[in-house]
Amino acid sequence: MIPPGPRRQRGSRRFVAGFLATFVVLMASWGAGLVWFANQIPDTVADPLTPTDAIVVLTGGQGRLETGLNLLSSDKAGKLFVSGVYRGIDVKTLLRMFRHTGADMEERVRIGDATNTAGNAAETSDWIRRHDIRSIRLVTASYHMPRSLLEFRHAMSDIAIIPHPVFSDNVKQKKWWAWRGTTALIAGEFTKYLLARARHVISRSKGPS
Repeated sequence: MIPPGPRRQRGSRRFVAGFLATFVVLMASWGAGLVWFANQIPDTVADPLTPTDAIVVLTGGQGRLETGLNLLSSDKAGKLFVSGVYRGIDVKTLLRMFRHTGADMEERVRIGDATNTAGNAAETSDWIRRHDIRSIRLVTASYHMPRSLLEFRHAMSDIAIIPHPVFSDNVKQKKWWAWRGTTALIAGEFTKYLLARARHVISRSKGPS
């Protein structure tokens, strides 16, 4: 008969070994997923020319608003919706900040005040359905594009979406693993992407309320 003490120790060692093995498998899976996710980040604007009914800009990063306003000025769409603007900033102030003026521009630009990507998708969906819009050009940072497309396609599966990524000199996409800041940024985006996918799966499993 094995004494209780050694039996408990053996059981504890098996538990620890099992826990470590599970942890290693999970981390390896997460690492492989991170590499896959990094490869999904666009490194160019694949379709810069096709016109759409509207341009949608998600605020929060360098160059996004400038890009959206320049696309509107070039008549790549008839309307521009800026999602995620700070409360208290109106269209006239926004255009003045980015040196775009004129009554025509004011009439074509609308703003929303969402605070996260899921909120961006929700308020954009409400706006485009009020204006009978069937296609949009989505402007956001390149590293933010995979999660943005995930949220937007979930919120508006019947709308044609053309991604228009914006690139920052501070994000080193080509060798992201060699730059600590870029690695942390992409790892954070990947984790948020996984959480968004999980939320959508749970939402679908519950069915309509």
